[in-house]
Amino acid sequence: MEKRFDFTTGKIVLPLLQFAGPVLMALFLQAMYGAVDLLIVGKFASPADVSAVSTGSQIMMTITGLISSLCMGMTIILGQKIGEKKAEEGGRIIGSGLVMFSLIGIIFTVLLPILAPQLAQVMNAPKEAYGLTTNYIRICGGGTLVIIGYNLIGGVFRGIGDSNTPLITVLIACICNIAGDLLLVAVFHMGTSGAAIATVSAQLISVVISLALIARIKLPFAFDRNMIRWDGGIIKQILTLGTPIATQDLLVGMSFLIILAIVNTLGVVASAGVGVAERVCTFIMLVPISFMQSMSAFVAQNKGAGKIDRAMKGFQSAVGISFLFGIVMFYIAFFHGDLLAIIFAKDQAVIQATAEYLKAYAIDCLFTCFLFCFMGFFNGMGKTSFVMVQGLIGAFAIRVPVAFLMSRWEPVTLFHIGLSIPCSTIVQIMICSAYLIYMKRKWSPEQVS
Repeated sequence: MEKRFDFTTGKIVLPLLQFAGPVLMALFLQAMYGAVDLLIVGKFASPADVSAVSTGSQIMMTITGLISSLCMGMTIILGQKIGEKKAEEGGRIIGSGLVMFSLIGIIFTVLLPILAPQLAQVMNAPKEAYGLTTNYIRICGGGTLVIIGYNLIGGVFRGIGDSNTPLITVLIACICNIAGDLLLVAVFHMGTSGAAIATVSAQLISVVISLALIARIKLPFAFDRNMIRWDGGIIKQILTLGTPIATQDLLVGMSFLIILAIVNTLGVVASAGVGVAERVCTFIMLVPISFMQSMSAFVAQNKGAGKIDRAMKGFQSAVGISFLFGIVMFYIAFFHGDLLAIIFAKDQAVIQATAEYLKAYAIDCLFTCFLFCFMGFFNGMGKTSFVMVQGLIGAFAIRVPVAFLMSRWEPVTLFHIGLSIPCSTIVQIMICSAYLIYMKRKWSPEQVS
């Protein structure tokens, strides 16, 4: 069932697309997984429930992003070892990673339910949605260990060049979540709490079934229980590569949380509108994100094999392909944002607020294809510290200040606040371009033409 890619030989574009296809489908199902909560809550509950799920899920997405980013450190190491033809080291890498991520999961599982009220308060959750937001964070936070296992499975298999197995795990979770939401929210009218319970339960079922499937898959290296132990050297490698990515994603996620907190001061309609828009954007950004993840695996293998020129050609191909999709997404989001909003909301005021915010995101679609491919390329090259720095500059030197200034510019509109997003993307592209030029000057003629 599984298919693993050796990106170091043969054609470039076709294998890259074949690898990116399952990644894209997995991301689509992951987006569906989160979107179903908001969709069903939007149809069968109140705007306060929509606001609570949008704010609570944004917090959990930030936590999930932190975990998946740390997993990227392991993905990169596995990819590089395969490129170096040292796949036999994979078992020890995964075993040490399991120990580390289990400890992280236990910490979050304890802290998030305790800190849920404070997190809802920090996010300026509207008073009508404050209690609902707190409940959502508590329930989902209590399932953090499951969320980690869910993301760890995907990270490991992308690292060994297998993008099909993660697709299966996400498909299982998506189906279970849809069934859970329909039962708990639409039938039993449990609102926000029902959506949260369905989310955690679906991921738990997915992890259990996925482990059973994985037991039947032949790995490119030996792995047994004795390898599940703390290896300081391997943990250090994972953290060296993963921490900068995780720090960037965490703080970038926090920048979006700050923007949402700013919007929450405008009332429950604006809060719900931006929450719906963010959910729509998880679909709009699917192609560039899939190429970012695929580029990390592609470049990591070619860096391990010493084929930098081939890595560059893959980068250029990925940018061109994702840009074509970016143009399509720009048109849909800018001119037909209301049609996208109707999918998730029934309240006309919320639909109008969503469409207004989506116009700014539509502009960003034209630039993210460049930025995300840059990030995937640099991550694969092991330059994760640079990725962190450029992300922090974009988030806190551009995105948050511009959003704050726009929230003070009368008349205050969600479109003006949303313009902070493409502004930061443009600056980050400029920084990445300059750094790539700097890197090229250091490469030998044999590495890149």
